[in-house]
Amino acid sequence: MLEQPECVSIQITNNIATITIENGKANAISHQVIEQLNLALDQAEQQGCVVVITGQSGVFSAGYDLKIMTESHASAVALVNQGSLLAKRLFEFPLPVVVAASGHAVAKGGFLLLAADYRVGVEGEFKIGLNEVAIGIPMHFAGIEIARYRIPKGYFSRVVNLAEMLSPTQAIAAGFLDEAVAPEELLSRAQKLAESFSQLDPKAYALTKQKGLGDFLHRLEQAIQRDLD
Repeated sequence: MLEQPECVSIQITNNIATITIENGKANAISHQVIEQLNLALDQAEQQGCVVVITGQSGVFSAGYDLKIMTESHASAVALVNQGSLLAKRLFEFPLPVVVAASGHAVAKGGFLLLAADYRVGVEGEFKIGLNEVAIGIPMHFAGIEIARYRIPKGYFSRVVNLAEMLSPTQAIAAGFLDEAVAPEELLSRAQKLAESFSQLDPKAYALTKQKGLGDFLHRLEQAIQRDLD
């Protein structure tokens, strides 16, 4: 049996785990990427690390692997299910998660932004958003639930129903990013934030985060099941 190539790498320094996705030109999210992301998150959690997730220069992720999504209805449902469970894990993660969005963040790439605690993007001609409807894919229930939780009401229809693509500046107002910096400053800014977050009391953080999520996780679980049904 051939070994799977590494699409996700992790580097741990001073209680900060930097997880990098590197999977082709589009940095597509496949079963393999999700599996390796979960393994990296396992390692970060076991070592009590704040997490920084980033991608390749110019593209954080353009979404799910289209080869898998177009293979069959069953294959698409299976991949979306695993992606939704990954998003749920990020929401629940007991330590702060920072995303350093290194460029375009579309579809599942956008949802990874929505699931993180703090999101830093890069300034420039980059697109951020949820393009499912534009490419003929009805938005899944879990995606709608996540978007409803994180996207301001004034942007919800524009982003979800009309599949509007946003600039990094617009993405801040729409709830995808917290700030945008020059590309050369991205990782240093994310690391600085992670260092600051690592000073938080981990038990107080985890409990406060859990309380803040309220009944959202229950709604998300129900939505994930509806997508399977």
